[in-house]
Order: sequence, then C-alpha cells, then structure tokens
Amino acid sequence: MPRPARFRPTLSRRARLGAATVATLVAGTAVFGIGQATAEHSVPRTDKEIPNLTQVQDKIKAYYGDTVTADGEHYASPRSNYAHQVRGIEAKARTYLSKALAKHGRTGKQTKPAIVLDIDDTTLLTYNYELQVGFHYTEESQDKYLAHTDMDPVFGMERLVNWAHDKGAEVFFLTGRKEAQRAWSTRNLKNVGYGVPLDRRHVYLKDKEHPPAYLPCGATCTTIEYKSGTRKYIESLGYNIVANFGDQYSDLRGGAGDRTFKMPNPMYYLP
Repeated sequence: MPRPARFRPTLSRRARLGAATVATLVAGTAVFGIGQATAEHSVPRTDKEIPNLTQVQDKIKAYYGDTVTADGEHYASPRSNYAHQVRGIEAKARTYLSKALAKHGRTGKQTKPAIVLDIDDTTLLTYNYELQVGFHYTEESQDKYLAHTDMDPVFGMERLVNWAHDKGAEVFFLTGRKEAQRAWSTRNLKNVGYGVPLDRRHVYLKDKEHPPAYLPCGATCTTIEYKSGTRKYIESLGYNIVANFGDQYSDLRGGAGDRTFKMPNPMYYLP
C-alpha cells in the first residue's frame, strides 16, 4: 500500500484501458482488445477507449462480494468470487509446498526452506480501507487507518502460512509498507491469526531514511529491486525460498525464489 507510484482506479490510470478491460480488471490483469488503448497508443482517441469508473468500481465490489455493515463499513464476502479464486490458489500452493518441503528434508540440504509473502492483499486484505477512501490512497489516510484498525486476513492465508510454518518453512513478510508502520503491521498480523515469528528478522519493511547495506540502490530502489534484493539477502542467511507470494507482479519478479504465487488484486497496480 504505502509504495511509490501507486496507481488507483482513477482517470489518470484507467485512461490507458478500453471498455472491455472492466472484465479483465476483475481477474487482476489488463488485456487489450480491439478498439482499446495500447502501450503504443497510450492517449485515448475517443471516450470509448476509457472504461466508466463507476462501472469499474461496481465490478470490483461485485467480485469481492461487497458486504456493508450497519455502521457503513465495507467487507469482502467469504462466498465471493474473490474468495473462491484465492482458495484455489491456496490449494495449489499447499499441494506444491507439501512436496517441496518434504523433498527439501529428504535431500539433506544445508539451507532451510522458507516462504516469503507480501502483506497488503497477499496476507492482509485492504478492501475495507479501499472503500473507505474511495480507492484514493494517501499516506495520511493509510496511517490513520492502520493505527487503529486491523485489516482482515486474506481468506485462508493465515491457515496456509501457519501450516507451512508447522511443516518446517521459515516465514518472512516482505512489504512496501514504510518502517514507521512496523508496530501496526505486526499487531495486525498477530491479531488476525498469523502465529509465526513477527520480529525484525522475519518482517521486512521499506526504510528510506536508513536503507540496509545489502540494497545497492539504497533509498531509490524500485519495488522489484527492493523486493528481489531483500529475497537475495534472506537467501544469503542460509534459506532457500521455496515459494514467494504477492498480489503484484513486482512482488514476484527479480529471482530469488523457486516458485511464485500471484494473488488476485484488481484494486490497484504497482510497477
């Protein structure tokens, strides 16, 4: 969430996308079809190449099974298509990890198996926050929210993470949240059921004021540089990252990890 160049479903972001993109946004991808703006044609020539923002938001709400409480809070439904898609990904991850962790033990490798996970919309669901701010992220609004509110876990992820830890995987959280949000983030993870170590050795946040020496790019790292560089550092500590989970492709690119699992997120895009 608190990452630079974050794009929201606003006109400036969606101007590149054609009307048919509304359907693919729900799947968390952007596929350009006939009559739509492309990378070569990034400025729309007509209004037909721009999706209606209200319709995009309505699609997102339907995908998450928008549930509104008596006090006006919005939550995703465990019976939603989003929850169904997440459960499918988790089932594949559990099958893979069962084999990968067992194989790792049989081979007698000196490295210890590990999994790495992003936080926002990978382990904690930002949907309620997004609806509160109208999909318009600011650092100030996020700070205010995180200081006093726990986000729900992404459906089933706390069970998958705890299970993998019980099976011998070391668990690391790697997020673009800023270092100042550490206490709020670890409190939230603990309160919603992540029963794994949440100390500084296991939870990595972005520290622009004092970037770690293992990141050559320092305070200027892109998301891919920051995340892949941190994964490489984790591996240098004697771990083999058997699986890397993220809701953005920038969470997953750059190497240092045997397999990646992309979580769905049609609400924003991070390069």
